[in-house]
Amino acid sequence: MKFRSGADPVLYLSNPEGYSPTARRRFLDDLWSLNKLNYEEYQDPEISARIAQYEMAFRMQSSVPELADLSKESPETFELYGPDSRKPGSYAANCILARRLAERGVRFIQLFHRGWDQHGNLPREIRGHCMQTDQPSAALIQDLKQRGMLDENAGSVVRRVRPYGLFARHVDGNQLWARSPSAVLSIWMAGGGIKGGLTYGETD
Repeated sequence: MKFRSGADPVLYLSNPEGYSPTARRRFLDDLWSLNKLNYEEYQDPEISARIAQYEMAFRMQSSVPELADLSKESPETFELYGPDSRKPGSYAANCILARRLAERGVRFIQLFHRGWDQHGNLPREIRGHCMQTDQPSAALIQDLKQRGMLDENAGSVVRRVRPYGLFARHVDGNQLWARSPSAVLSIWMAGGGIKGGLTYGETD
């Protein structure tokens, strides 16, 4: 399920104009009754699955707006995650959202920060990307640890080199090796019982 930075964090969560949450709940209750009658007649497990999906969708509809509302986070939290953390849709704000999802029992959360394939102006570009990601990533680990959640949650950050052609060389940018036997996939991991301070492997 993709989260967005707009008014609806998840598409189609808002009721149509003039349609209240109470009416939505009444509609789902009536639909549940009809599906239950259908299930009792046919004993089709797909009908049970459909009932469960409608209920899950309603729980999401009623809980996601509160989940995505960061306004009640403390000033200390925003300071921990850095200057971008108050900006909806930023990597820093999404790190706070990831912690809130983990608190609610979401089992798999993936954060994206795109644009790391610098083919020019690498020193300037990568410095900017690191400023956007280093503090929030470290803050997420620290935040989980402070809340006693780090042992139950593990996280990783991956950097992959994309090959273009046999050999591509760009001034002041990445060098990409398409057919090298030692292609690089860099990753750091933390939490979930992972032993800290360990470096494994190297490149040429």
